[in-house]
Amino acid sequence: MRVLRHLQTWAFAASVTAGLTACRGTAVPETAKPAGEAGPRSVDVVAVVERPLNVTMAMPGELTPFQSVAVFSKVSGFVKTMAVDRGSRVRAGQLVAVIEAPELAASRAEAQSRLQSAQAQLVAVQSRADASASTLEKLRAAAATPGVVAGNDLVIAEKAAQADQGQVAAALQNIEAARQVLNSVTEMESYLRVTAPFDGVVTERDAHPGALVGPSGGQGTTPIVRIVDNHRLRLIVPVPEAYTAGVSAGAMLPFSVAAYPGQEFSGTIARIAHAVDIGTRTMAVELDVANADGRLAPGAFCQVRWPIRRPGPSLLVPSGAIANTTDRTFVIRVKNGHTEWVDVKSGVTAGGLVEVFGDLHPGDEIAIRGTDELRSGIEVRAKTTAAS
Repeated sequence: MRVLRHLQTWAFAASVTAGLTACRGTAVPETAKPAGEAGPRSVDVVAVVERPLNVTMAMPGELTPFQSVAVFSKVSGFVKTMAVDRGSRVRAGQLVAVIEAPELAASRAEAQSRLQSAQAQLVAVQSRADASASTLEKLRAAAATPGVVAGNDLVIAEKAAQADQGQVAAALQNIEAARQVLNSVTEMESYLRVTAPFDGVVTERDAHPGALVGPSGGQGTTPIVRIVDNHRLRLIVPVPEAYTAGVSAGAMLPFSVAAYPGQEFSGTIARIAHAVDIGTRTMAVELDVANADGRLAPGAFCQVRWPIRRPGPSLLVPSGAIANTTDRTFVIRVKNGHTEWVDVKSGVTAGGLVEVFGDLHPGDEIAIRGTDELRSGIEVRAKTTAAS
């Protein structure tokens, strides 16, 4: 009986062992990998391109009058008549307004009276001087005979003649001074007729008959009118500091304005500031714009097609090749089968390419898709793609 039980136990154990062995023999090892996944990762790369940059960028600008002036009265007075109004076109020298200043008439009469008085005084002193000169000549003639004229009398006559000549010179100076005062008052009276300083159009009218006007800077004074020259305009373009290279006078640039959609105008670069505004980091460039027909309005904003130029050729890469993280901007260069992060700064976009600045060289192969998932220093297999 014991032998039978022992044989049954051994047979069960043997069957269990055989089953386990069969199961282990058919299992696949966990470390086995498909043959297709072996080897370095494949990365599409493109060569860095070097070529001159030829890009046109839209920049905002503002049209301003070529000349603009607020016209003040040169003398204090009251407006008598106004000859123009807002929108009036004027020529240089055309009458704008007439001013009343009664005190100027009184000043002119006083100046004329002083001039006449000075002229009368000159006649009197000239007569005395002529008499003194005649007396001196007679005494000199008589003194030719010894003992006829005392020497002291001759000296006295000479001094009197010199004094009278001095009074004549002083009278002449008084006349000239009085004449200058009269001319000044007369010139001030001419200021009562306010005229246009140049050809243009009246854009503002700030005075009406009866209003008190006066020189600029006076308390409570306002301009009579504002006149702008809109036959030629200034197009002021604040050019960012990075795009100021290559700006040259004489270049003609196209621009557009919102008032005429679909139409294109042009202006010529005439003045360059040659200094960067420290507040805006831009440099003011002025274009001269002909506006003989008056279609363009001063103060209008416009979009200028500004050409971007560099002193030498630029390095260009696809826009998707540039990767950005919180602390750096880079492209992934593939060199000797390994990746390398290269820090860059991006510039102007030229189609599908972007200008970059960094430790790159023409012909360097970079990943066409920049991402921080492709770590630096890993082994890859480059697959070249042509740049667009």
